[in-house]
Order: sequence, then C-alpha cells, then structure tokens
Amino acid sequence: MTMLWSALAGVAGYLVGSLSFAVIVSALMGLADPRTYGSRNPGATNVLRTGHKGAAMLTLALDALKGFLPVWAVAAFGAPYGLGAGTAALVGLGAFLGHVWPLYFKFDGGKGVATAAGVLFGLNPWLGLATVATWVIIAAFLRYASLASIVAAAFAPFYQLLIWEPGWAAAAIIVMSLLLVWRHEGNIRKLLAGTESRLGTKAAAPPAIHKHKGAK
Repeated sequence: MTMLWSALAGVAGYLVGSLSFAVIVSALMGLADPRTYGSRNPGATNVLRTGHKGAAMLTLALDALKGFLPVWAVAAFGAPYGLGAGTAALVGLGAFLGHVWPLYFKFDGGKGVATAAGVLFGLNPWLGLATVATWVIIAAFLRYASLASIVAAAFAPFYQLLIWEPGWAAAAIIVMSLLLVWRHEGNIRKLLAGTESRLGTKAAAPPAIHKHKGAK
C-alpha cells in the first residue's frame, strides 16, 4: 500500500510541476507567450525580456514553489501513509519533470532551474542555500545566468554527497542536475562561441499582443 501512495504522490508532483507559470502569468498579465520570443524558454529569465519585472518575479516565485510545496507536503503529511525521504525525492523529481515536460502544455516546458531550486529547499534547506549561493556568485562575477545555472547544477550533487549523505535525495538531485545541464545545451554552444547574452543585456522586444478588431 505504501508503494501505491508513493506512486500516486509522484504523479501528483508531476501534475503540479506541469503548471507552466511563465505561460500562465504572461497570459494573465496580457504579455506574449514566452515560447514565442527570446530563448523561447517558458521561464522567468525569458519573461523578464518583456521588461515586466513583476511578471518575471512572480513566475520565478511560483516555479520555485511548485518544486518546494510537493516535497514539503510529503514531509509534513506523509508519515501516516508510510511516506518518507524516498517519496519526497520522487515527488520533487516528478515536479521537476513536470516543468520540463508539462502535460498541460504539449510537453513543451522550460529548463527547470527555479523548480529544481524549490525541490532542493524542500529536500534540504541548507543544500538549497548552498546551491543558490553558487548561482549568485557565478552570476554576479561573470554575468551569465546560463553559466551560473550550469555550475550550480553541477555542484548540487557534490554538496549533497560530500556534506550530507547519499540516498534517494542524492539520486533525484543527480538526475535533475544532468537534465538541467542537458537542457542548457544550446546555451553551452553559445558560451563556447562567445555569443551568449549577459545579464542586463537588452534583448529584442517580444511580439506585441494584438487586440481583436472592435476591442477597446
């Protein structure tokens, strides 16, 4: 029975992760679909290209929360159902996979940086802080969000294995890290070619949303 509850929790994590908040927030705020401009990645960094910082910050917060809350829910309410660390790791991985391949958006998802960070904070807050600190340091000095994400993703499993312990959490983190690096394949090519845009660099404006004729 515990295995059934664990599997259901993993599916629930995936369904929550499939909420693509970059697309949802943009639609609610009258902005263009982030899959149609810039990097075409439905994430907070691309939403920021609209110049709407509020939309980007809300996207970032919601993407992180959808990684954190399912893991937290297992820790807070899973014990009576026999759900422990293994299920928490499975649910976190499910949320991350949902963001990358969202069921509700034809499996056209983002890279999962914010959602992975949320999962890390749910599994181990200190690991989350260490990983985010790594991202901030790289981004502050080199001004490449993609490179900061790649380095942070690479370091997260080592932090877990060297400072804490191996286990289900480490396995989930390794899978997320590998997928994160893979999802940044295009950014890696741009970094090597010297064409990757830096933080703060103005990008081409996204397409405007045209109102229907007769609309006021």
